[in-house]
Amino acid sequence: MTSLFAVAKAAAGLRVSVCIPARDEAATVAGVVSPVVAALEGPEPLVDEIVVVDDCSTDGTGSIAEALGARVVRRDGRPGKGSAMSEALAVTTGDIVVFLDADVRRFGLHYVTRLVEPLLAEDGLVLVKGTYVRADNGGAGGGRVTELLARPLLRRLVPELAFVRQPLAGEVAVRREALQGVALEPGYGVDIGMLIDVARRFGPGAIAQGDLGERVHRNRPLAELAAQADEVLEAVLSRTGGQVADPA
Repeated sequence: MTSLFAVAKAAAGLRVSVCIPARDEAATVAGVVSPVVAALEGPEPLVDEIVVVDDCSTDGTGSIAEALGARVVRRDGRPGKGSAMSEALAVTTGDIVVFLDADVRRFGLHYVTRLVEPLLAEDGLVLVKGTYVRADNGGAGGGRVTELLARPLLRRLVPELAFVRQPLAGEVAVRREALQGVALEPGYGVDIGMLIDVARRFGPGAIAQGDLGERVHRNRPLAELAAQADEVLEAVLSRTGGQVADPA
């Protein structure tokens, strides 16, 4: 499959940049970075560049990624996932940008190919969101913030996006041109904010989902999830004004 992907990518004349925002992910970053670095090789590489944005880590995350061959950009000051993604976007040049989370275990390169393939096949698509089953909850639904906040918000306030199963997934591929003029949220509201912004600019039909299979990642404590939930809520309310959509 990967060879067919390389052929399709070369035929389309598109370059793929992989961007990985990472903060204190020394335990898992190597498992994500290594397969992507290997995909840079060959006459028709699957990936054209990889950038890891070390978002104020204190555990050596950036040094690990750098030793494996990734380009590493180090941020100082106030950390924020969206700010790290914005910095990655600014220093890369690919026509298609793939964002990946760094806390995933058992990562495979299919995370990249299954996100990018729909964009190679259909010119009308501009964003592909990762969808997956979670090993920690029997495969049903998403995480706590997803199921208790993000998806209910979309159903009530942005119902045209209610079909998106994992609106907070950090795995997403997007055409660079689709993000021109889009201000990414600085924190954890970035994923749902980008989803809404792209849908409103290009229509929900320009968004697809890529099946990544089973996803295993670090579960965060409730104290961290509360802060994330606040940022997700703010991202949605700032775009909708809190107006409930007419069910008709």
